[in-house]
Amino acid sequence: MHSNKFMAILTCIALAGCHFKNKHADLIIHNAVIYTMDESNAIHQAVAIENGKIVAIGAERDILNEYHCDESIDAAQRAIYPGFIDAHCHFLGYGRTLSEVSLDSTSSFNEMFQRLTNVKPNARGWIIGRGWDQNDWADQSFPSRQRIDSLFPDTPVSLKRIDGHAILVNGKALEIAGIRGPQEVSGGSVDFERGILVDNAMQLVEERIPASTESEDAEALLRAQRDCFSVGLTTIDDAGLMKSNIDLIKTMHADGRLKMRIYAMLADDRVNFEHYLKSGIDTSDLLNVRSFKFYADGALGSRGACLLAPYSDVLPNPSYGLMLQPQAYYEERARALYQKGFQMCTHAIGDSANRMMLQIYGRVLNGAPDARWRIEHAQVVHQADVPMFRQFNIIASIQPTHATSDAPWAIFRLGQQRMMRAYAYRTLKEQLGMVALGTDFPVEQISPLRTFYAATARKYAANGGVIHFQADEAITREEALRGMTIWAAIANFEEQKKGSLEVGKFADVVMLDHDILKCAEDEILRTNILMTVLGGEIVYRQ
Repeated sequence: MHSNKFMAILTCIALAGCHFKNKHADLIIHNAVIYTMDESNAIHQAVAIENGKIVAIGAERDILNEYHCDESIDAAQRAIYPGFIDAHCHFLGYGRTLSEVSLDSTSSFNEMFQRLTNVKPNARGWIIGRGWDQNDWADQSFPSRQRIDSLFPDTPVSLKRIDGHAILVNGKALEIAGIRGPQEVSGGSVDFERGILVDNAMQLVEERIPASTESEDAEALLRAQRDCFSVGLTTIDDAGLMKSNIDLIKTMHADGRLKMRIYAMLADDRVNFEHYLKSGIDTSDLLNVRSFKFYADGALGSRGACLLAPYSDVLPNPSYGLMLQPQAYYEERARALYQKGFQMCTHAIGDSANRMMLQIYGRVLNGAPDARWRIEHAQVVHQADVPMFRQFNIIASIQPTHATSDAPWAIFRLGQQRMMRAYAYRTLKEQLGMVALGTDFPVEQISPLRTFYAATARKYAANGGVIHFQADEAITREEALRGMTIWAAIANFEEQKKGSLEVGKFADVVMLDHDILKCAEDEILRTNILMTVLGGEIVYRQ
């Protein structure tokens, strides 16, 4: 009798509990340490997700009592963050490189040559590679094409430097491009004997390389997506796409093959201008087309970055680097974009390029309060020019791993005095109270955790040890995380949809096995991505 009464009480309690859980969620993640990155920097224990968006976030008991769900994940007190955003990368380009010859991390030209010995031409008859960096070699002079010519006398070869601003080509590629000797190129340079083409000169060869097919690009996008999900990225800013690339991305988003959220920076190209300045900004939950990407100068590693004073390591033959277009060109383009409401994002590395672009931005924007125009990289900015970021409301979009990658050799390019104000990320952050962080992959590795480490630790490995690089320009861990989440979303005009974990925003979430806001510094790079969730769908799980 007493047993029956006890069972009846339990039944009533169970029914009451079922009745109390009157709200449905597709997914609940609980028993977690959830860093929301909202304005109050709140930390919660559980989140409920329905139809791809966050419907509730808060205390464990509150969420579990209020919601029943199709799937529940016990995070076992793991750290949860908003899905990471890479504010500057080359998503499609990275995917393409995965089918090319990798020349990353070579220690000498001889090692680079050895990687080419058994390579066969691609379906279009070319050998394409990327990743060499002469600054990592004992002999830091540019490589030369003679050994490549002996290996491939009749097959065209194009090998891009890691920064994408120089290529080594063989004689056959020069022949196909109609380059028969030294020649002048505006915004570029040709070293015929070595086979080295820098910046605008690269187009002479690259426009002769048959374009990849749509099916090849589709595969490249899927390869890139796979790798990005595995490192916790849920949004990428692809810096320099063509209309045909956008059309393919739209098709793949529509059929469900491509899930990655993409902020598209359109390439500075006539086809793009004619179409998008007429059709206007184009946005959806997965694709945001509202900006154009320009190149003001080249890169420091290939001595193409445009400096106010000559490079320190070529004083016998003074060189200031290269501006890729006349000032009037950028100003004309800037005014056209401003009139149509597009964002302008400009690659500017040298202090001369940064000064010119900041001044152009200031004249064109003329006090516009929320244009969110961006300088991409901002590696060397003269101290007198830094205040223009604040004065004109210009966002610095920076890649912290460039600082630690360049640190061993950049001082030779810049000299001690200029080096002290280079890669000044804390200084730039203080201008608007924010910076957008990215990697520039495939120039650097795709991992946001490397971005986080470089931004906060400012360390690099050298001579068997670890060296600090201008540690006073480090930003805090919270600032770095914001730069990879909510600040990057702001730079993309997307802070109402993503970048923090709040009710109504996309359920883009990443779970790590270490809390990067609290763990020991040397554990950051050993941290693993346990799970990536995009729009409530688990797209990666370790």
